[in-house]
Amino acid sequence: MPENAVLPTSSETAGGGAERFARLLVRRRRWVIALSVLLTAVVLAVGSGALGVLSLSRIASPGSESDQARGILAAEFQTGPPNLVFLIDAGDRSVDDPAVAAAGEELTRAIASSTGVAEAGSYWSRGDSPALRSKDGQQALILVRVPGEVNEARARVGELAGEFAGQRGLIDVRSGGQDEVFREIGAQAREDFLRAEVIVVPMVLLLLMLIYRRVSLALITLGVGIFAIGGALTGLRLIASFTEVSTFAANLALVMGIALGVDYCLFVIARFREELATGAGVEDSVVTAVRTAGRTVFFSGLTVATSLLALLLFPLSFLRSFGYAGALVVFAALVGSLVILPAVLAMLGQRAAGRVTNSAVEHGWWFRIARLVMRRPLLTGGAVLAVVLLLSAPALGLRFGLPDARILPAEASSRITADEIRSNFGQEESDALYLVAPLAGDLSGLTSYAGRLSEVEGIAQVDSAAGVFVDGRQVIPPGEDRFTRDGGTYLTATPTQSMLEGNLGDLVDRVRAVQAPYDVMIGGSPAEMLDWRASLTERIPLVLGLILLLSFGVLYLATGSVLLPLKATVLNLLSLGVMFGVMVWVFQQGHLSGVLGFTPTGVLEASMPLLMFCIVYGLSMDYEVFIVSRIREEYLRTGDSSLAVATGLQRTAPLVSTAATVLALSFAVYATGGVVYLKMIGVGMAVAVLVDATLIRGVLLPAFMKLAGRANWWTPTVRLGLPAVRRESRQPQ
Repeated sequence: MPENAVLPTSSETAGGGAERFARLLVRRRRWVIALSVLLTAVVLAVGSGALGVLSLSRIASPGSESDQARGILAAEFQTGPPNLVFLIDAGDRSVDDPAVAAAGEELTRAIASSTGVAEAGSYWSRGDSPALRSKDGQQALILVRVPGEVNEARARVGELAGEFAGQRGLIDVRSGGQDEVFREIGAQAREDFLRAEVIVVPMVLLLLMLIYRRVSLALITLGVGIFAIGGALTGLRLIASFTEVSTFAANLALVMGIALGVDYCLFVIARFREELATGAGVEDSVVTAVRTAGRTVFFSGLTVATSLLALLLFPLSFLRSFGYAGALVVFAALVGSLVILPAVLAMLGQRAAGRVTNSAVEHGWWFRIARLVMRRPLLTGGAVLAVVLLLSAPALGLRFGLPDARILPAEASSRITADEIRSNFGQEESDALYLVAPLAGDLSGLTSYAGRLSEVEGIAQVDSAAGVFVDGRQVIPPGEDRFTRDGGTYLTATPTQSMLEGNLGDLVDRVRAVQAPYDVMIGGSPAEMLDWRASLTERIPLVLGLILLLSFGVLYLATGSVLLPLKATVLNLLSLGVMFGVMVWVFQQGHLSGVLGFTPTGVLEASMPLLMFCIVYGLSMDYEVFIVSRIREEYLRTGDSSLAVATGLQRTAPLVSTAATVLALSFAVYATGGVVYLKMIGVGMAVAVLVDATLIRGVLLPAFMKLAGRANWWTPTVRLGLPAVRRESRQPQ
């Protein structure tokens, strides 16, 4: 047996089934097309209602200490962290002015008596609480809690904001708070989705017409992308009836649906045209396209779906939503490109033919580039690797932080309110820590405990049944009974503004270190964010390990090689390094913030890099499968590894670069949106995809494969004596 023999992959042994399926599609093409039109109409009709049922879940980690504390506060004390804040501005008057105070008290009572409001407390109703008064004394806060399911609560929050915000006599009222911020983020994301749809669809259609020079092929390719979007949105709408699904999942479905639809159709149509150019009949050309390019598309879909499905391992609905969207859009794109498209190509026949020929491959741009790289693989590969590492260098300064209202554009009403509070208040009671002691019993030690808590660095004020404490001193005597129920009690510890923008983990640790007279649980917005991040980070090794392992397995099945999946993993990580470097340089450090229209915070929210890792890794492996599968096909035909690399690159790189351009432009549209999360995805993904399709696959891939030589095709099954497939010829390497 030849040492460098190449085994058939498991999918190739099932090639007869793919051929029979393709011939069935050709012979039943009219039925397939008719059913496809009907199915497309159904998924578009059902999917159009998806945006109305998607939402942004609250930041919480189910089962965590902060989640349990929230449950106890609601069940036993009928309270909890406020989710709506009204900022009261008295203009040039003091909030202690009798007329202003009367207006503030009247507004507090009106809000408290409104439908859906469980609690409303203000500077005036809480005994002139220092935490609710601005540093200059001209502004004060009203804190409101609107309980209920997230969508219903946020809808009511929006109604209350619309009802009470505005000029009301002596005072100007502005709305904000966590649920108002997230309500506006959701609304902005939906607006960005619709605007992107209006831009992306005609832009992609124009690009496809330039690529194909056939209106019919451009329309069917775009149609497959729209079918993928509709299928994904339909699935998301169904899933949303059982669990929370993030609004941002629709944004991902739009871009990925168009991108994968174009991606997969390009390869199938290119192979179909290639076969027609050799003189093959229409049916045989369709069959060959499905058997070869279709096989590659199938494995490509598996790699993308694998990366995104790994997000389902997180206990956070925000990230799980992208897993749902990714799997659904891949499935719909595969159906469109491997079922609907072949039937349409069979119907179009020679009208779909292009100028593709099999002659003069060696005169192609990518063929010459590959030959140039492989003549000096260390020099060219090393130079490009240095550029890639330079672009990745800022990622070494990556710092994770927690999200706030600066996710929104500066003109958003809740963002304006948050900026005012951040600038004018030394603390923010809406972000207080809640220390819950449901079994406190004897409260004799409460005064001492509350005083010591107020002395903790980073704590501005402590409110309790024993009164309000600042710097260890009681500044307001006991007066409210809202802090005690049936032997239990709770306290609130309000952090300073500087602490909220610092290390909240250290603050919680310092609060926890204060000796309590009874067992306490820590909740509130800062603790919930920390628990949310902890539940995210503790699953990262499992998720990343699973992605690497499963993608290795899929690529091994596609190529029959052990080394190529390892090489693909390294190259994918280089693409990811560039993406993280750009994200840190732009969004963490703030370069181009004026051009892109956002406010840098000096940190990145932890879930976004992880989400983008999964998307980029899947798409990078997607391109790898396309290129390496064709290289392998050429190697099986010729036995010349260098020639196979150059020829395979020439056959696939133009398609990959075209697909990458479409994908990058589609993602880049979101860089003009209003939500920073979407800007991150737009800029980071566009850069990563373009770098991956050019520098990584165009230079580093051929350099690596030249250096590896015959080792590229080694598989351990050869050593086990399993039957091997001999190549058609044995040209020297």
